[in-house]
Amino acid sequence: MIKAKSHENLTDGNISKVSTLLAQEKPITKKEACDILNIRYNTTRLQKIIDDWKDTQEFKARRKAMNKGKPASRDEIKTVAQMYVEGYNVSSIALSIYRSPAFVKNIIERIGIPMKLADTDYEAKRRAMLPEPCVADTFEQGEVVWAIRVNYPAKLIKEIQPEEAETRGYKLYLCYTIECTDLSNTFFPHLEYAGKYTVQPAYELGSLKHLEQYGVKFI
Repeated sequence: MIKAKSHENLTDGNISKVSTLLAQEKPITKKEACDILNIRYNTTRLQKIIDDWKDTQEFKARRKAMNKGKPASRDEIKTVAQMYVEGYNVSSIALSIYRSPAFVKNIIERIGIPMKLADTDYEAKRRAMLPEPCVADTFEQGEVVWAIRVNYPAKLIKEIQPEEAETRGYKLYLCYTIECTDLSNTFFPHLEYAGKYTVQPAYELGSLKHLEQYGVKFI
């Protein structure tokens, strides 16, 4: 595996672009290929990067072909559920288990996790409803829930009681959203997860306790 230096652009998309440009009828020069990847001019390393990328793509294709048509295993269901509540998107999960995004979405819907919607799809977020397994009346401090209106899983910090709380007819909770758990390449690698504080009424929160039956461990 090729290790990328901080300034090098060795993403799958960029290597794919370079590979295509080198294979076309009028190919780019290897110097131009190195410039696109932002690596020093070194034809041996350039070829190694492209060869490793091709090997990886072929391996992924073989694994996907092997899995095609097979029902989801218990380990796959656990992995999908675990990664999804930790903030990973559908595409990343699909890549990690060598399955299609549609396969991952099907698991998410089937086991009763709210589907994360596009941040710009305001109407869909406004109309979103919690799946039946998520419906609950009360929650515990430290519990991981789904905050349907903010479109993320969240850790419940505490119940808050503003003035006239008893007349509201519902409880309010201070939560902290779980938007990212891989902070290894940030300025805060020591943190378990990143998000933001939000105050949510109980009826906008969903329980995720039913996922424990699949082996999900909460942060």
